[in-house]
Amino acid sequence: MKLALWFLISTAAWADGPGRLESKWMAKDVKLTANPSAAHWRAAKPVIADQDRYGKSVPSHRMRVWSAWTGQHLYFLFECPYEQFYLHPNPSTSTETNKLWDWDVAEVFVGADFDNIGRYREFQVSPQGEWVDLDIDKSAPRIADGWKWNSGMQVKARIDKSKKIWYGEMKIPIGSIDSRTPEPGNEMRMNAYRIQGPMPDRVHINWNVVNNETYHTPEAFGRLVLVK
Repeated sequence: MKLALWFLISTAAWADGPGRLESKWMAKDVKLTANPSAAHWRAAKPVIADQDRYGKSVPSHRMRVWSAWTGQHLYFLFECPYEQFYLHPNPSTSTETNKLWDWDVAEVFVGADFDNIGRYREFQVSPQGEWVDLDIDKSAPRIADGWKWNSGMQVKARIDKSKKIWYGEMKIPIGSIDSRTPEPGNEMRMNAYRIQGPMPDRVHINWNVVNNETYHTPEAFGRLVLVK
């Protein structure tokens, strides 16, 4: 009885969230546009993130997230409606911005280790085209050093002021996340988030609800699936 109870608790603690994002195959790598109407995004299907960390609906900040892949790279595109920006006053698009999460960002956490779910990568892009990538290991946190890891990612951002929407696109070397040869059917664990607006009305949105103050809740990750 005790063994059965332990198994149920353990399974619940390590279960993935309900989300599934299909990453659509592309025959070749492309130039980033931060535009969902671009040819390379037309066949991809987005998922929706419109709830806060505890599952409350936040329709005014409803984010759409797309993914695509090639033999070399993993792509993400974020569409982010906004009401008011909270931006870094001295943006740099040529160097990594540590603590970018203190400002407006869209982000994705992705890991390929299904045995140690506390091992994953974190990628962020801002409306101004800033970026940061981090190597995360929850079993041995390196808060001061994790951001010094370099994936080789590229980003592009675009703001449509007339519609009050900003777009962020990422191009990430797939080998920086997963050691396997990329092929249809490969799965990774992931979640997508955004942080938006100034205090005290700062908004936090997640794709799979974390039910926690921190996005670093890998038990809530969904699945990223490479599809042809």
